[in-house]
Amino acid sequence: MSGAEPAAAGAERLFIGGEWVAPDGGHYDVINPATEEVVGRAPEASRAQVEEAVAAARDAFEGWSRTAPEERAAVLDRAAEVMRREFVPYAELAQAESGATTGTARAMQVGVSVARFKRYARGALEPVETGLPPQVNDAGPMGKAGVVGAVAVRRPVGVVTCITSYNNPWANPAGKVAPALAMGNTVVVKPAPQDPLSVYRMAEALAEAGVPPGVVNVVTGARPEVGEAAVAADGVDMVSFTGSTPVGQKIAEECGRGMKRQLMELGGKGAALVFDDADPASAVAGIGTTFSFYSGQICTAPTRVLAQRGIYERLLAGLAQYAARLTVGDPRDPGTVVGPVISAAHRDRIESYAELAVKEGARLITGGERPAVERGFYVAPTLFADCTNDMRAAREEIFGPVVVVIPFDDEEEGIALANDSDYGLLDYVWSGDVARAFRVAGRLRAGGVGINTVGRNMEAPFGGFKRSGVGRDVGSYALHAYSELQAVVWPG
Repeated sequence: MSGAEPAAAGAERLFIGGEWVAPDGGHYDVINPATEEVVGRAPEASRAQVEEAVAAARDAFEGWSRTAPEERAAVLDRAAEVMRREFVPYAELAQAESGATTGTARAMQVGVSVARFKRYARGALEPVETGLPPQVNDAGPMGKAGVVGAVAVRRPVGVVTCITSYNNPWANPAGKVAPALAMGNTVVVKPAPQDPLSVYRMAEALAEAGVPPGVVNVVTGARPEVGEAAVAADGVDMVSFTGSTPVGQKIAEECGRGMKRQLMELGGKGAALVFDDADPASAVAGIGTTFSFYSGQICTAPTRVLAQRGIYERLLAGLAQYAARLTVGDPRDPGTVVGPVISAAHRDRIESYAELAVKEGARLITGGERPAVERGFYVAPTLFADCTNDMRAAREEIFGPVVVVIPFDDEEEGIALANDSDYGLLDYVWSGDVARAFRVAGRLRAGGVGINTVGRNMEAPFGGFKRSGVGRDVGSYALHAYSELQAVVWPG
């Protein structure tokens, strides 16, 4: 739909059915969390406009789902090239609305988005059929004896509502939109209200790449009614959500009423088990990412550290020194490591958890105060020692640069503490005994386990146990998540 006019930077419009549409509800300000200045104006959709977007996606589904995989792959590949061409302005916008540091906005936001669209351009060409062993059937009421062949075929689900998180306004939507489109689905994207402008740039890139009208739709709003309508609409077949567990539970209830497929990537309270024989420097570097990466606003962060008593004090000292070296401030400054959190309300929430931890008996090692930055929503890297697993600061997702450290005596106690959580997204094990590390990993109730690293393999399945989510995505697993299995059988 090369004829579509891009939305003006200062007056965003909704993207529905291949057209830029004026919002019924006016606009709201998108605030730069580093400066508290207005980045742009985001459109406020009405419930009727959300339903129009769903209807547009429904109308486009038949044609897009029947499009040759090679054509879908070409569209995704061209979209990636547009993002690469506009890399710098896209990253600058992402930084302005999310507060990410320059390196994070470029490499981990827009850079990952480009990589994901490239990956699922290839994914569109992956085989969708799996041959099954033939079955010999005896004669009976259903027919004569004979051989029955079968094949399992992955088919697109239909219309997918993608509700994305605020911590990464490029990589998170890309991880939903690209595999969904690769499989032949159409999408309605509802970005987080705090930083939705980047998703409109993604829509522009897809429009320029030639995505047909209605295949991609973007609706935004600060009011909860917009997201609720995007989930509840009759034409939606699947909801893919990244965000908090309480919101995910509400979405799941609505999906249950309509028997809609779900993919839920929810909260986390990553346990990091550090054994006495671990390399302290490696453990400190891995756990320290909680202080710096997205300012702790990441569900995979190792925020709950379980340290064996023989390494406990050394680990605390290392983490305190690590946090003290981190520069907090303007994310545009090349020397900044820790930028702001997303909003004043979220900063206040994080600070309330720090106050609560002290009241519960935790020992404050570093942080806990508001940094001396004139403007912006900043939280100092904060470390608590002598915590227990029943403290709220140790059990609830804070989603900020706060680490709590809990001592344990032996392997059995460490595993029990790690598993004593409502969450189970990503856990971590640091140990010089690799056999033990793998043994412990096998007993952790988490969707993923990092051994002596916080790094991820982007082809490995990603998702959570317990209240951390439903389903798996990333790599080929995302293609499976955005497809339904159909069995086709025939007489041999």
